[in-house]
Amino acid sequence: MQDYRKDFPIFKSTDCVYLDNAATSQRPQSVIDAVSDFYTHANANPLRGLYDLSMKATERYESARKKAAAFIGAKSSDEIIFTRNTTESINLASYSYGDAVKEGDEIVISVMEHHSNLLPWQRLAREKKARLVFMEPDEFGVISDKEIEEKIGEKAKIVAIAQVSNVMGVRNPVEKIIERAHKMGAVVLIDGAQSVPHMKVNVTELDADMFAFSSHKMMGPMGIGVLYVKKSIMENMKPFLMGGEMIEYVTREDATFAELPHKFEAGTVNAADAYGLDAAIDYLNNVGYDYIEKKDTELVSRIMVEMKKMGHITVYGSPDPSNHNGIVTFNVEGVHPHDVSSILNEDGVCIRAGHHCAQPLMQFLNVGSTARASVYFYNTEKEIDRFLDCLSKVREVAGYGS
Repeated sequence: MQDYRKDFPIFKSTDCVYLDNAATSQRPQSVIDAVSDFYTHANANPLRGLYDLSMKATERYESARKKAAAFIGAKSSDEIIFTRNTTESINLASYSYGDAVKEGDEIVISVMEHHSNLLPWQRLAREKKARLVFMEPDEFGVISDKEIEEKIGEKAKIVAIAQVSNVMGVRNPVEKIIERAHKMGAVVLIDGAQSVPHMKVNVTELDADMFAFSSHKMMGPMGIGVLYVKKSIMENMKPFLMGGEMIEYVTREDATFAELPHKFEAGTVNAADAYGLDAAIDYLNNVGYDYIEKKDTELVSRIMVEMKKMGHITVYGSPDPSNHNGIVTFNVEGVHPHDVSSILNEDGVCIRAGHHCAQPLMQFLNVGSTARASVYFYNTEKEIDRFLDCLSKVREVAGYGS
């Protein structure tokens, strides 16, 4: 078995057990080198200059676009818009496609959505006097066929759904959701922030209309994200931001916009981090999703089995570790999640605690907040055992006795 940890400088400089991968992953040296290499050897403003250095910067930027398109199975790199992150991607989609929504239309999402896939649609629904409709899961986070049929009706104009929940880790039935939405004449946006790091995605096979994901959750740099949009849909979307580079011709009174997808990328682009994303895709492909999914399930299974033995712990989501996609969200009886996180931190174990930007789901689960441990392929059984050992002492430290 290859030791991937040696590729990550942070594991050489810290002894912490990093289990907050659903928030952001760590970066291999190859990604760090790619960003540095851009600034060292290709630092110029892309897309604008006719001199060699600028053309080199442009080449690297557009190479990253082609790599991102191939990575998710898009038919053309023209269907890839670079953004800052998934949040900006969804905001762009809701604003630029929003004119298709009229008064009385319905926008369908799930109660499990991250705020990034809720607030933009709340805004659009208010502005257009449309109705926001919520699909609700069962106790294990599963959205039933009946729920899909009942909630995605003839008035649906947009359906926005996470492929994987950032809290429960469950994989949503996006294939069925897309099929139903298209039958009703609706367009579908898939939030792939939590899925792309852990499973192979092909937007063409899914027939997704839009698909958003972030570089930083899949070992790439922060500050660069991707929005895939079918070209036939993108052609009818208005620009999100106005300014330099996204124009073709400007007069005192008017402007014509650049060709797709550049009319959605105003101003100086984040070329260095796009090049870092290019390197992250290469690294991820080299590791392979078969290995990642296997490691996810092994580590999550180890966590869930031991948590069950401990008692006083509630795990949210499926009882099947393979349907957690690297995420275990839980609560310790009598101990606030923030205190759980703080106690673990004293032993160098890093987990997330809070509402995870999913407060409607917290309300649905009837809890204020939860703790979340999220693994990735570079985590080890030794680290998991250290986490579990520390977790077993949390109630004692909190004053409940041994």
